[in-house]
Amino acid sequence: MAEDLLQVGVITSTHGIRGEVKVFPTTDDNNRFKKLKECFIEFKKEMIPVKVKGCKFFKNMVILHFEGIDNINDVEKYKQCKLFVDREHAVPLEKDEYFMTDLIDMQVVTEDDEIIGTLKEIIPTGANDVYVVVDENGKELLLPAIKDCILSVDLKLRRMRVHLMKGLLEDK
Repeated sequence: MAEDLLQVGVITSTHGIRGEVKVFPTTDDNNRFKKLKECFIEFKKEMIPVKVKGCKFFKNMVILHFEGIDNINDVEKYKQCKLFVDREHAVPLEKDEYFMTDLIDMQVVTEDDEIIGTLKEIIPTGANDVYVVVDENGKELLLPAIKDCILSVDLKLRRMRVHLMKGLLEDK
């Protein structure tokens, strides 16, 4: 079930006394929260389904109000919990866009089919993401997630084909 859920934020704190929460978005499109009707709160390793009855924005945060939760005491326990949506309610992806969860643990190969390693982490940097690829010896290689470097992604085969730009493997 976890691969069918996509993280969209983290509840950072309560907001006011009427049960609202401040959410730090972990999605590229904060406007997605305006259309959000239902989501899941990860609480003590369980996914708690909640319906969203209100959404507003404050600085870089999203303030959500869940149906049936109208008191600060009822949401206090959700601080630092992750917020998820199912794929059915996810924002549609553009061409060459992928959900991070679909890329993690994908095999990474060169354009000549030489295995480099496994994609273990994605670091958002602002300009472009950076993919952390770990080889069989545990050595990390950082790849910029740009078209010059990432040639293709095959979700079915779980394989990413990359072009190693000059300087990336010189110390290997």
